[in-house]
Amino acid sequence: MALLDQARLLGGIGSILMLLTLVPYAGPILSIIGFILVLIAVKYISDHAGDRSIFNNYLIAVILGIIAAIVGAAVGIVGVLGSMGLMGMRGPVAAFTGMILTLIVALVAVWIIWIIAAIFIRKSFNAIASALNIRMFSTAALLYFIGAILIIALGVGYIIILVAIILQIIAFFQIPVEKAPPTPPPT
Repeated sequence: MALLDQARLLGGIGSILMLLTLVPYAGPILSIIGFILVLIAVKYISDHAGDRSIFNNYLIAVILGIIAAIVGAAVGIVGVLGSMGLMGMRGPVAAFTGMILTLIVALVAVWIIWIIAAIFIRKSFNAIASALNIRMFSTAALLYFIGAILIIALGVGYIIILVAIILQIIAFFQIPVEKAPPTPPPT
């Protein structure tokens, strides 16, 4: 099977799995599997196009997404535990205020990292759009970027990112199926 055929299949299925994030219990695991499949698909497209920056930019975006999750969890946990320690020293109001401020700092840090990751997704998908002449990748990339910026606006960004993932599914399934060269008739 050719690289683009595999990229089409893995990218499409991986993108569908990314949509399942909100499914109870299994959603996050399915989403992680989806991200891995899309990463492999982007690698295949990068190899086919002979442009390593396609894969490198997407890989940087994935790494930044992992860093955002770790930063959010770590700062959130430290904030909650630190606030519990303040409760005994300064009272519940100071503890609550400290916890809220820490969570705001965590959210802002994660938001900034997501925007940077969206920039790298955009670079990768724009290069894919140019290499494969499938403009839907550029549209999905733009929506990822706008969604990342608007996440702070009460979840509007999540809806835009959901639309971006749907367009990403369509884009992967628009990759043309490569036909095997005809075999010569036996003589």
